[in-house]
Amino acid sequence: MPGIYLGAILFSLAGMIAIDLKYSLALRIAPVRTSAAALISTAFFLAWDLVGIVTGVFVKGESPLFVGVVLAPHLPLEEVFFLLFLSYLSVVMFAVFERRAAARRRGGTDRRGDAARPGGRSASGRTSLEGSA
Repeated sequence: MPGIYLGAILFSLAGMIAIDLKYSLALRIAPVRTSAAALISTAFFLAWDLVGIVTGVFVKGESPLFVGVVLAPHLPLEEVFFLLFLSYLSVVMFAVFERRAAARRRGGTDRRGDAARPGGRSASGRTSLEGSA
C-alpha cells in the first residue's frame, strides 16, 4: 500500500506536536525558536543526505510503502518528513530534559523521583506531600 510509511511519519509528527502542546514543552513556549531549530536542522540533515547521495553512500531502497515521489535521485519525499520529525523530536526531548533538570535543581522531586509540576502535583497526580499507598 503506497503511502503507509509517509502516513506513519505524519501520524507520529502529529502525536509529537500534541504532546508538546499539551505539556507546553517547546512550541507553545518559543514557537519561532522551536520552528527555526527544527527547520534548520532538517535542512542540515537534507544537505548531509545529498552529500551522501552524491558520494554513493546513500541509496534509496525500493518499497511498496513509499508514495513514489522522488525529490532527487535516491531522495524520496518521505525522507524530508522523517528528518523533520527527527529534528522536532530532538527539540522536544531537549525541552523535557531541561525541564526535568530545572525541577531537580529546585528540589521539586518527590520520593518516587517524579518532578513536581506547576500547581504542586507530580506526574502521577499526587502532591509531593501525599504519600504513596
